[in-house]
Amino acid sequence: MHGIAVALLTEDEDHLSALQSRLEATRLGQAVFSHLGFPAGPTDAILRQLQDSRAEVVIVDIPHDAQRAIRTIELIRATTQQIGIFANGAMTHPATIVASMRAGAGEYLDHSTGSEPLLEALTRFSSSRTRTLGGAGKARIFTFLSAKGGAGCTTAAVNTAVALQQSHGNVVLVDFAPIGHSSLHLNLRPQFGVLDALQNLHRLDASLLDGLMTPTKEGLHLLAGPQQPYPTEPTPGELARLFDLLVHHYRFVVVDASSRLDPTTRLLSDLSNAVLVVAQTDVVSLWSAGRIHTFLEEGTGRDRLRMVLNRYKKIPGFTDEDVEQVTNCKVLWKIPNAFQSVSPSVDHGTPIVLQDGPEVSRSYRALAAALAEASSNSDGSPDLVYGTEGARKKAPGRLSLSPLRAGQ
Repeated sequence: MHGIAVALLTEDEDHLSALQSRLEATRLGQAVFSHLGFPAGPTDAILRQLQDSRAEVVIVDIPHDAQRAIRTIELIRATTQQIGIFANGAMTHPATIVASMRAGAGEYLDHSTGSEPLLEALTRFSSSRTRTLGGAGKARIFTFLSAKGGAGCTTAAVNTAVALQQSHGNVVLVDFAPIGHSSLHLNLRPQFGVLDALQNLHRLDASLLDGLMTPTKEGLHLLAGPQQPYPTEPTPGELARLFDLLVHHYRFVVVDASSRLDPTTRLLSDLSNAVLVVAQTDVVSLWSAGRIHTFLEEGTGRDRLRMVLNRYKKIPGFTDEDVEQVTNCKVLWKIPNAFQSVSPSVDHGTPIVLQDGPEVSRSYRALAAALAEASSNSDGSPDLVYGTEGARKKAPGRLSLSPLRAGQ
């Protein structure tokens, strides 16, 4: 099955045809069941057919006489589990809208509009389901952002992904940078990548998704970035559908968004369990990190925003509290300054974390362990502590783990 499975219930044949056309235009939903008429009671065959179709969303068309449709919403809510219910009707009757929502509809769509409101509703449903399933043991999503060019965001994303693959397995690295560099860091030559996935969402399933991946010797999967800037921005629906598939088939999803700051970044942040801003302790990096926090304020991603200080060197008189005050972000981790070791590893396409000796390798492994530990904890109650020089250390005012909890 491709896309979100949708069932359509209405008493009007013309309305059914219009709903089918609007649904097809979204390219995110697919009709798996449609019926003219509403169920008469909890044992009605319509409800059994609805369940057998494995629909994830049902759209109930609200006629002028809304009582039968509202009763249908109540029956669906009472007899099915984990199914989204959308009401579709006129916006000129507030009492009907309220009654539909009270009966159990999660969305109320204007029947006189085109496909865009339906696409937005399906996107919200898919995003919400992604986070909910994440809390049930599906993949956790960690997005790396660069405070400024050259901060080492891709290096951090690649090494963290490799470390997670070594310790836990079943990890995918998704390169959403404007021009993908992750493949160079891994010495890979991908034939397919993110653009191919986005262009084939209408038929994307587990088999095709696996075929678009480029694996490393360690088993890490790379969904590579483009060699040219993205021709168009992915829609919210496209991103939600892609990540809905990813969280079902991997244990961890690591996203390299690099220095990208656009609506795609905001939605990636909203979908993520943690958003890690890679910065250095210089004025430009810290100023930019503060602007990133401001940029993400329109979404929920800012609640999961944390700082990773790369090439870290202690500056006398400049504390973690100073960094946090300037950026409005908690400091999560400190990667020691090892430019002389990391630079050759990037040039040779061999992540530094694969080397046992360097302190920076131990630091990346410890960061990966901390993220994995935070993600696997059932209640999210422990705290992440600061990390530096490959070891975790407590700092004044321990860093709360709560932003890493799925579904927040």
